[in-house]
Amino acid sequence: MSTEPATGVRPSAARERILDAAFALFYSRGIRGVGVDLIIAESGVAKATFYKHFPSKDDLVVAYLDKVDGIWSGQLRDAAQAAGPDPASQLVGMFDALTTACRRPGYRGCAFINAAAESQPGTAVHDRTVTHKQAVLAWVRDLAERAGASDPASLARALTLLLDGGLASGSLDADPDAPAVAKASARALVDAARMERTPAAPAQATRSL
Repeated sequence: MSTEPATGVRPSAARERILDAAFALFYSRGIRGVGVDLIIAESGVAKATFYKHFPSKDDLVVAYLDKVDGIWSGQLRDAAQAAGPDPASQLVGMFDALTTACRRPGYRGCAFINAAAESQPGTAVHDRTVTHKQAVLAWVRDLAERAGASDPASLARALTLLLDGGLASGSLDADPDAPAVAKASARALVDAARMERTPAAPAQATRSL
């Protein structure tokens, strides 16, 4: 029996309850470890209401990943902007988002990496994880270009790999120093990439005797 009132509840409100329940359950227990019946029970909606908004579990998982994307991408951009207007500083500053994430109670690593591990390539869920990682990579590459990196693509790839490694480390070993080490490594990578592009000083002309 539905716990929803017969009238006065907008479909969007029910959808948000479902999505909020799925968000907490998928992240804490894993996508495969959570069934539709549990989400329905936790969200307090009728089964018909659930399937009206999410015809399949995969539809709900993709919506969950959309929500995670908005949160995590926002945190990365906020951390970068907090470092100031210099793109090079922003490339390093974005790692402050890693510190915040890894210290959060119930932290279980990157939701996209977790989802990719639980899904098959070519599925909507797996494709959504790839889309997210590509979007982050493109954003970091743009920052690297504006920072004057000698090879923006390579620097962006190195920094996003470092970011993913930090997210994984925060879940695997819970080392409180991991985010700081990742940030220091990012600073070294950014500095090295900019130095490679700095033109060498012209050699002084040899004075004739």
